[in-house]
Amino acid sequence: METHRTSTTHPFFHQIKATGALKLRNMVLGCLLFPIRITLAALFFLLMWPIARLRQVGLSEAERARPVQGWRRWLLQPIVLFFSRGVFFFTGFLWINVKGRQAGHKEAPVLAVAPHSGFLDMLVLCVSGLPTVVSRSENANLPVIGALLEFNQSVLVSRKDPESRRKCVSQIKERLTSNGYWPQMLMFPEGTTTNGRALIKFKPGAFLAGVPVQPVLLHYPNELDTVRWTWKGTSWLDCLWYTTCQFYTNVTVEFLPVYTPSQEEKENPELYADNVQKLMAKALKVPATDYVMEGFFPATKLGGLALPLESPAKETLKLLKQHGFSIAQVETVMNTMIDYCQSKQEYMVTVEQLASLLGLSDKNTATNICSLYSKNDTLDLRQLCLSVCTAAGLWNLEDLLHTAFVLYDSDADGLLSAVDLSGLMAALVGVPQYSIAEMYTELTKSGQPTEAALYGLLTTHPTYQKLLGECFQSEVAGLTMSDGNHNGVPNGKASCSNNGLRNGNGFHNKKFY
Repeated sequence: METHRTSTTHPFFHQIKATGALKLRNMVLGCLLFPIRITLAALFFLLMWPIARLRQVGLSEAERARPVQGWRRWLLQPIVLFFSRGVFFFTGFLWINVKGRQAGHKEAPVLAVAPHSGFLDMLVLCVSGLPTVVSRSENANLPVIGALLEFNQSVLVSRKDPESRRKCVSQIKERLTSNGYWPQMLMFPEGTTTNGRALIKFKPGAFLAGVPVQPVLLHYPNELDTVRWTWKGTSWLDCLWYTTCQFYTNVTVEFLPVYTPSQEEKENPELYADNVQKLMAKALKVPATDYVMEGFFPATKLGGLALPLESPAKETLKLLKQHGFSIAQVETVMNTMIDYCQSKQEYMVTVEQLASLLGLSDKNTATNICSLYSKNDTLDLRQLCLSVCTAAGLWNLEDLLHTAFVLYDSDADGLLSAVDLSGLMAALVGVPQYSIAEMYTELTKSGQPTEAALYGLLTTHPTYQKLLGECFQSEVAGLTMSDGNHNGVPNGKASCSNNGLRNGNGFHNKKFY
């Protein structure tokens, strides 16, 4: 069995391939080891539940807001640590190699761990004495996990709630600057899992307080890499199966020297994070990249905008091609869906509605398309249509922007708010845009945020000219777009011609076939 990435330049993908002999061996060992190991690991995991709950019993809200002391710490902490280590032991981590020295919590309030490979990385908690962590607030409602987060006195954050994010930042700063009053915090600054062949851009959370951090490296020096769980490719269940199929899995936790920030780094958490990322990448002998995670899509940044590593629109075109769509049919169905948006004034559609609009009797393709844009079974039809038209170069830039402008001008006043611009650019690019401030400042620098101003910004500003080159394609997924039947945007250059017709509501009614 060997591991590989879908692309040698993408530090996100991870897939497992096995030869016939290895598949047979894993099947035999899996049938023997998997049920035994999972049963024992689950037993130890469940035994932690009542112990974790016991820690907070009888405490007031004020007491819960302070570090746990007394018997609740010296008695229960070692018990939970023992059961935690047992879970990973039964999973196949028979021993954990440790290199270097872990700094005390006053010396380094933060442990910054990378690379982040998957849920099995949590074994680093066993080595480091169960430091506190930051977790999604939704996890607090999960059986066992919620109790363990409460036991850990974790900082909880809802990514969808700005107030929750602000409160989380405040709590992190308070704990990290408490001069040892609070225990160490352990954070994965990448913020998502990758295949470990590169470090993606560190999020600034671990560096906001400007306190020293101790970089911690995770190594899995195994012939067969079974622990990686990335956003695409190998699933967590694959990881669990293949890991428990091995006789044992090696892991090394390496504590690097404490990194003390300079005054400039204290004042600039982004710089601090970047410098620690580069140091850790050098120690790992892997590249330090500028990839980030926007929503649930890996992306690069350009002028504050997120450009997806893999365009959902391009993947949509591939799926439609596989389902037998010709370019003329793609053009037709995009037109139909734009007309639907115009007439219904409803933009969110279900998988069933999408299948109907695409004319599909089998909704599997519609489900797959929906999953490219959304985590649930609904998607914004504007985002689908405009991103496909952008990626395929079906419309010239002037017509495309006009249609997008009308669809996202929420007040119908001919002006875009920052929220409107965020939605419009998300639709053109194909992924959510959370950092639109820089672009909106440029858009309003010389006057009102009108359609003409947006067109001018995209066609004259060096950064956003580059955006056009990144987003506009003339040939996608094997479908030749520049076939003379429409005004495509070849090679990223917007055509100034406009042969389309617009109706009284300002929507593009041009037929491409």
